[in-house]
Amino acid sequence: MDFKEYQKKSRKTAIYPKIGKSFIYPALGLGDEAGEVLGKIKKIFRDKKGIVGKEDKEEIKKELGDVLWYVSQLASELKLDLDNVAEKNIEKLYDRMKRGKLKGNGDDR
Repeated sequence: MDFKEYQKKSRKTAIYPKIGKSFIYPALGLGDEAGEVLGKIKKIFRDKKGIVGKEDKEEIKKELGDVLWYVSQLASELKLDLDNVAEKNIEKLYDRMKRGKLKGNGDDR
């Protein structure tokens, strides 16, 4: 499945409350789900000495799926094509790589 197909299919499941502007709910959900990914990783270090087991990977995969869903809904609410978002990100990263600027801070390096 590519991003275009995912964005179209996931949009059918985008039933959420409108809180002010339509992009607010998916933006808040994105932050929440990203936090859940980090929480799972934190517990791997706290409880398992940093060793990632099969169950851990499956749980993280589920949370990453939720992150992807919210990214897709946020893009849709802002009328952005997820394929284009991904393409532009790769172009930016390859440009940085070519210029030896993968490390550092800021989007415009």
